[in-house]
Amino acid sequence: MPKNDRVPDERTTPGEARVLPLRPQRARPGTARPEPARPATGRPADAPSLPAAREPLWRDLVGDVLRRERLAQERTLQDVADAARISMPYLSEVERGRKEASSEVLAAAAHALGLGLGDLLARAHSDLTRHRHARGRATSAAPRNGLCLAA
Repeated sequence: MPKNDRVPDERTTPGEARVLPLRPQRARPGTARPEPARPATGRPADAPSLPAAREPLWRDLVGDVLRRERLAQERTLQDVADAARISMPYLSEVERGRKEASSEVLAAAAHALGLGLGDLLARAHSDLTRHRHARGRATSAAPRNGLCLAA
């Protein structure tokens, strides 16, 4: 047999490339391979399960702190955005965790709310710590009471 020839199967014809799927395909009508049972999640039973709750992203935490503080002061997005000299749509996206704001933008938004950048980051760190303990994922190692940011 020449080295480029391969044994044909029922899915290919000579000269046709064979495509190997990355995901298991559903059974075709009339084939013997049944489709795997699906649990209530809609994923196949043999699919790897995802963690029940994900750890929050830093941008979500910081955005939540900014929004809570703004609402506690009964201020509008426009008012805070004007005071911080950033656009209102951008501030809205930062508050919703859609944008990864620079430290300059975070400092400006914090100062517009009467907070220092350290206050903003400390509140976000506190929220992260509360979230971790609420999930019951505290490790057996000694607790760390600090904040470390790396660029």
